[in-house]
Amino acid sequence: MAGLNHKMGNRGTSNCLLNFGEQEGATGWLIGKPGQGLRQMFTMMNEARISVGMGAAALAYRGYRQSLRYAQERTQGRAQGDKIGPPVAIIEHVDVRRMLLQQKVYAEGALALCLYCANLVDQSDDEAEALLALLTPVAKSWPSEFGLIANDLAIQVHGGYGYTRDFDVEQLWRDNRLNPIHEGTTGIQAIDLLGRKLLLSDGKAIELLRARITQTSERAQAAGRYKKFAWELLSFWKNVADTLDGLKAQAPNTFDDATLFLRAFGHGVIAWLWLDQAMVAAELAETPFHMGIDHACRYFFENDLPQARSWLSVVAQHSTLVRKMPIEAFA
Repeated sequence: MAGLNHKMGNRGTSNCLLNFGEQEGATGWLIGKPGQGLRQMFTMMNEARISVGMGAAALAYRGYRQSLRYAQERTQGRAQGDKIGPPVAIIEHVDVRRMLLQQKVYAEGALALCLYCANLVDQSDDEAEALLALLTPVAKSWPSEFGLIANDLAIQVHGGYGYTRDFDVEQLWRDNRLNPIHEGTTGIQAIDLLGRKLLLSDGKAIELLRARITQTSERAQAAGRYKKFAWELLSFWKNVADTLDGLKAQAPNTFDDATLFLRAFGHGVIAWLWLDQAMVAAELAETPFHMGIDHACRYFFENDLPQARSWLSVVAQHSTLVRKMPIEAFA
C-alpha cells in the first residue's frame, strides 16, 4: 500500500493507493479474450456508473428531507404583510419553498431515472439493453451534477447552521461532490453520450427513447390535464434532434459543447419521467403525496426545461471560442 487518500468527503469509506509488484512481483489473470480488456472493464464500469447515480440521488434526497424538516421547525420572520404577528416557520416564506421544491424535483427526478435504468437491467432484452446503453451516461452524470445542487440548496435552507457540523447537510454535500468525478467525469460521460451513443451509432437507441417519450406525451394529450406539457416535451425533443443534425457537420468541433448537450439531454429525460409520474398520480387519490408529484412536474416544466432549451441554443451556435482561446491567455 502506497498510502491513504485523504478525501474531502466519503470519510467513512476506506480508500488507499496501491502499487503492485514492488516486492515479489505481481501475477495477473486474463479475463475474457485477448484484446477485449476495455469491453470487459466497461461491463463492470457501466453497472458502477448507475450505482454512482443512485448514490447521488440518495444523498440529494436525504438532504432534501433534512432541510424540509428544518424548514418546518425553524421559526424566523413574520408572514408576508403581517407586521405584528408571531414568527412563522421558515417554510412559510416563498423563497424557502422554492429551494425545497427545487431539491424535490432534482432528488426525486434523479431517483426516478436510476430506478428506470435498474428496471432496464432487469428486462435484459435487446430494446432494454439499447436504451440502457444510451441512458447510462445520463444516469451517472445527471444525479451527480443536480443532486449536488440539491445538497447545496439544503445547506442554504439551514442558513448559518448549514455549513456547520451541527447538521448533516454539510457532510452530504462533501460526500456528493465526489460523484461528478467518480467512475468517469461529467465531461467523459458527455463525450460518450454525444459520440458513441448518438453521432457514431445507428440511431436506433434514440429512436426507441423518443418513441417512449411520444407514448407518454400522447397519453397526456388525451387526458388533457397535462396537454401543454406534452406539447412542450415533444417540441424539446425535436430541438434535440435538430441540434444533433447540426453537430454531425461540425467535426472536429463536434464535442466542444458536449457537456452542455449532456445537461440538456438529461433535463429532457427527467421532464419525461416527471410527466409520466404525474400522469400516474393524477389517476390515483388526491393525497398530499400525489399533489407533491403534480407540483413538482409543473415546476420542472415551468422552471427547468426552459433552461435546457437555452443550453441547446448555445450548442447549436457551434462556437469555437473556447477551442481557439490561446493557452497563455489563461494567465
